[in-house]
Amino acid sequence: MKVGKLICIACTLLLTSSFLSAQETDDDFETGYEFVEIIEIPTTPVKDQHRSGTCWSFATLSFLETEMIRMGKPEVDLSEMFVVWHCYSAKADKYVRMHGNTNFAAGGAFHDVIWALDEFGMVPEQAYNGLVLGEDKPVHGEMDVVLKAHVDGIVKNKNKKLSPVWHQAFTDLLDNYLGVIPETFTYSGKEYTPVSFAEDFIGLNPDDYIEIGSFTHHPFYEKFIIEIPDNWMWSEIYNVPLNELMQIFDYALKNGYSIAWGADVSDKGFATKKRGVAVVPDIDYTEMTDAEIARWEKLDENEQEKELYKLNEPGKEKNITQEMRQIDFDNYTSTDDHGMHIVGLAKDQNGAEYYIVKNSWGYYNGFDGYFYASKPYIALRTIDIMVHKDAVPPNIAEKLGIQ
Repeated sequence: MKVGKLICIACTLLLTSSFLSAQETDDDFETGYEFVEIIEIPTTPVKDQHRSGTCWSFATLSFLETEMIRMGKPEVDLSEMFVVWHCYSAKADKYVRMHGNTNFAAGGAFHDVIWALDEFGMVPEQAYNGLVLGEDKPVHGEMDVVLKAHVDGIVKNKNKKLSPVWHQAFTDLLDNYLGVIPETFTYSGKEYTPVSFAEDFIGLNPDDYIEIGSFTHHPFYEKFIIEIPDNWMWSEIYNVPLNELMQIFDYALKNGYSIAWGADVSDKGFATKKRGVAVVPDIDYTEMTDAEIARWEKLDENEQEKELYKLNEPGKEKNITQEMRQIDFDNYTSTDDHGMHIVGLAKDQNGAEYYIVKNSWGYYNGFDGYFYASKPYIALRTIDIMVHKDAVPPNIAEKLGIQ
C-alpha cells in the first residue's frame, strides 16, 4: 500500500476529496484529444458520489441499470445508499467476529452490490436516497469515522463479552445518518417491498454476474480470493491471462454488454479532469529529430517526466506485458482505488482505440463526467472487472468452466 493512501475499490477518501473539490467546474479542461465513438451502449445519467467513498456502489448500480436497458427493461435510478446501508451492517458483523483484524472502511467491491441485491432486494433512488442530514449529495466523512469508532469500541470493550445490543446500536447509527430503509414503497403506481422490486421490476439474476482479473500469483483459469483490502467478503474472481482479459473487454462491448471496471487511478496518466483521458505515455524516438533526442537526453528524470505527462495530444504509449502489471500489483503501484463503468469504445484522431468510461464524480470535466481510457492504461491498471457471464467469449468461458 502506498504510504498515506486509504484504499477502496470504489474511491479512496483521499482521492475523493482531492478530485471532488473541483467537480463544480471544468474551466481548466483543455484537451488535444479528439474522439469518434465506435460503440456506444445506452446507459443512465452520470451521478455524483460527492464526498463519499462509495463509488463501488455507484459503478455497480450504473452497470446493473445499463443491464436492465440492454434487456429491454425500464430505465431506473437505483439506490446506492440502500446497498451501502446493508454492506456496512454486514461489514460491522464480520469486523467484530474477526476481533478487528479485517478491513472496515467506506470502500467495497462490485460483488458487494450483487450480494445485497440477492439477499435484500433493491429500491429505487426516489424511495431511499440516504440524504437525511440536509445535504443534496452524499457527505460521509463524519459517518465513516463514527461507524469505525463504534466497532472499534465493541472489539476493545473490557466486559469480556459482547452485549446483545451492539449491532442494533450500530444499525441505529446507520439509520440516523442514512435514514430508515422503507419496508414498502410505491413506484410507478405500484407498491413494492425491496425483495419484490428486485424480483418483479428489476428482474436480474445475480448468478449471471462474474468478476475477472489477470494475475500470475494464482493459476490461470481458476478462481481465487483477490487480495485487496476492500474485499471484506473474501469473494473470488476468475483469473485469465492479460491478452484474454483484453479480449473480454472487446467481445463484451461489441456484443452490447457494458463492464464494471475497478482500477488504479493514482497513475500520472490518469488525467481525466483536465485532459479527459487515462493513458500510459512513452517516449517515441521515431518521431524525434536528432536535436530533439539530444535535448531530451539532457533533461533530468523529473524534467523528462514533466514533458512526458503534458498530454497535449495523443502520442506513443507503453507496450504493457503480463509481467509489468504483476510487478505493479505486487509493489502496490496498482491498487484498488476506484470503481467505474465502461460503456463504449472510441478512437482518437490517430486511430488508436480507447474505452469510454462513465465516472461517478458528476459533470466534473469537459466530457460531461465521462473520459477515455487507452488500451495500455486498461491493461496496466485494471484490478478486476464485472461482466454478465455471456459477455465472455465462448472459448474463454469454456476454459473457466462458465455455463
